[in-house]
Amino acid sequence: MCTVIVSTTPGDQWPLLIAANRDERLERPWEGPGRHWPDHPHVMGPRDVPGGGTWLAVSDGGVIAAVLNRVGSLGPAPGKRSRGELPLIAVAEATAQQAAQAVAATDAGRYRSYNMIIADRHGAFYLCGLGYGHAEITPLEPGLHMVATAAPDDMTIPRIGRHLPRFQAAARPAPPDWGSWTALLSDRSLPAGSELNIPPRSGFGTSNSSMVGLPGSADQPPSWMFAAGPPDRVPFEAISFVADRVAVAS
Repeated sequence: MCTVIVSTTPGDQWPLLIAANRDERLERPWEGPGRHWPDHPHVMGPRDVPGGGTWLAVSDGGVIAAVLNRVGSLGPAPGKRSRGELPLIAVAEATAQQAAQAVAATDAGRYRSYNMIIADRHGAFYLCGLGYGHAEITPLEPGLHMVATAAPDDMTIPRIGRHLPRFQAAARPAPPDWGSWTALLSDRSLPAGSELNIPPRSGFGTSNSSMVGLPGSADQPPSWMFAAGPPDRVPFEAISFVADRVAVAS
């Protein structure tokens, strides 16, 4: 995954909103959101087939975790484990703070470098793992943030410099109405290198897109809209949360 937008407003009707475009080698197989892991029955997310993990996971307890490659670290490397394990480690915990601590306690040298966003209804954390030692945890201030291959809100990254102000200026969505976020995630307009929805280039591009919202009440299900392809080519569809499976709502 290459871009995550996170908006936190504790106490709001929808205190946590996350949008994510996954950019990857287009031939790399994956499965859509589901309960794919028998040893993690409380977790749903899309599944990366070669690695067996995920880039975006949501627990029934209300923890969300997303992992991104850092610059220059696309793909596997000999002797390194799949970074798709990390969201599953995170969402095994009861709170985002505990999840961030669990990931930070894991040897970052087992993985290629990564960024993570871990969040719940009460707040969000950014983690940076550099391929050695342990990941550093940074709490994110309430509001809207955007993360790609470097630190959050790094305006020197073209897609953040271009699109962060657009998300900040847009009305905050109230799921199931995601408003202008749908169009922003679908943007393929030039200049090249600043697109949020990356067109195919040498077998690489945006392969799918998600918008996930956690409601203020734990008794209500999350809202997840998922595009099973580039979001300007494939429509977003609602994902229904049920106990034993995840299905696209009719």
